[in-house]
Amino acid sequence: MQALLLAWFQTNGRDLPWRRTRDPYAILVSEVMLQQTQVERVVPRFLAWLERWPTVDALAAASPADVIREWQGLGYNRRGLNLHRAACIVAADGWPEDLTALPGVGPYTAAAVANFAFCRDVLPVDTNVRRVQERTGHSFSARSAQALMDLGATVCLARVPRCNSCPLADACPSRGRRYEPVRRQSRFEGSFRQRRAATLRLVAAEERTLAELDREAVESLCADGLVAVAGGRVSLPA
Repeated sequence: MQALLLAWFQTNGRDLPWRRTRDPYAILVSEVMLQQTQVERVVPRFLAWLERWPTVDALAAASPADVIREWQGLGYNRRGLNLHRAACIVAADGWPEDLTALPGVGPYTAAAVANFAFCRDVLPVDTNVRRVQERTGHSFSARSAQALMDLGATVCLARVPRCNSCPLADACPSRGRRYEPVRRQSRFEGSFRQRRAATLRLVAAEERTLAELDREAVESLCADGLVAVAGGRVSLPA
């Protein structure tokens, strides 16, 4: 199965900019951006980010305020702030052996950076990788990571897999099955997340008085380190 998968990937793999490098910083940026955002939206933002801050040292030297502004539109703004904090640690002390020691880096992201940047023999298991392994009943090696991700994203889809296009279909015990829809994330429209995002956009544009903002959203943003409150005024962190 792995040989069939890798042969398929040679022809059908997606050409993504973070796959053209082994730079751990660039790969970390891509993985953090991809945690909650679709690939198509990440590509231009990833390229713009690296143009502005091409190295981990460049990002570490940036202000948290500039990082938050650059992250606007990607959602879950704590990710950008954690990425900046991670860059500060790496710039000062180098890459830790245990990558989960970096802010915002969980087991999956650590495994992805370890595999794609440091060539470690570890398979990063995201939703797509897990789905393909569970449906085929096959355990793939770390060499198959990118291929598994692409197969899961483009062929072995969550609800209606495209079995007729799958290179593993002949040996797959799940061929032809359909699946119940996965529970969707709660609506953004009208949610507290939307209120937080709107409040942060206002503060990113210019310093505001606390009185003119959503106080509950400000308190939440302040707890995450995304804004600072002093003297009744709200600004991005210095």
